[in-house]
Amino acid sequence: MQIILLERIEKLGSIGDVVTVKDGYARNFLLPNKKALRANDANRKVFESKRAQIEADNAARREEAKLESANVEGKEVVLIRASSNSGQLYGSVSVRDIVDALVEQGAKVTKAMVVLERPIKAIGVSTVKVSLHPEVSVTVKVNVARSPDEAALQSQGVDVIDAMFDTEVGGFTEAYDPNAEPGEIPADLLEDTAEAAA
Repeated sequence: MQIILLERIEKLGSIGDVVTVKDGYARNFLLPNKKALRANDANRKVFESKRAQIEADNAARREEAKLESANVEGKEVVLIRASSNSGQLYGSVSVRDIVDALVEQGAKVTKAMVVLERPIKAIGVSTVKVSLHPEVSVTVKVNVARSPDEAALQSQGVDVIDAMFDTEVGGFTEAYDPNAEPGEIPADLLEDTAEAAA
């Protein structure tokens, strides 16, 4: 289906471009959300008569998004979640979790603005894109940890899972004398027990 774009759409085109898209994409997303018009003669005339107004509205929304981007750019969201010893979350971090945390910090974002390419399913720091306007995008850091202390370490760049396995100490280790006969008690242990008895 051929459509006329009413706003810039990533990987598709800019305002006024006539593009061909799949029918379902146009009927289910672009047309109902007023992001495009069907490309017929009547709609072309309507678009050309209102083009200046559409571009002015878009410019105003873009400037508003640029102002808001200063409030969102570079923010860090800390989410405390339960996970296994290997760092895999029991569940995943959703767009709603990120939006709720950003709104708590005073940002004006909606679920439609957060672009989560794949679900976050492990603890660590991830970078997430927030598209405030089709032409204004910023990034935020999502710090998923098991505790606030772990989140603070991850903010400093420490990989807590690797650190946990590096510092892990084995259990009981027995003193070993390669010259001892089987069943013989080591000499230093005999001295310790003799001193304790005296």
